[in-house]
Amino acid sequence: MKAKVGDRLVLESHQLDVARRVGVVTRLQHEDGSPPYWVRWLDTAHEALYVPGPDCHIEFKPSGGQA
Repeated sequence: MKAKVGDRLVLESHQLDVARRVGVVTRLQHEDGSPPYWVRWLDTAHEALYVPGPDCHIEFKPSGGQA
C-alpha cells in the first residue's frame, strides 16, 4: 500500500452498528509512501499515526492539471 499527502484512508467496518471511518493522510513517515501514515480522522479531527490493516483502502487524491 502506497499513499501520498492528501489521499484518503477508508477503514471499512464489518459490524452493522459501526460506521466506516475516513481519514486524510497529512504526513508520511517514509518518502516512498509506505505505511505508517499520519492521518487526520474526519469524524473526530484527531490526528494519529496509523498502520492500515486489511480492512483499509486508499482513495487517491486526484492529480491536478488534468482536463
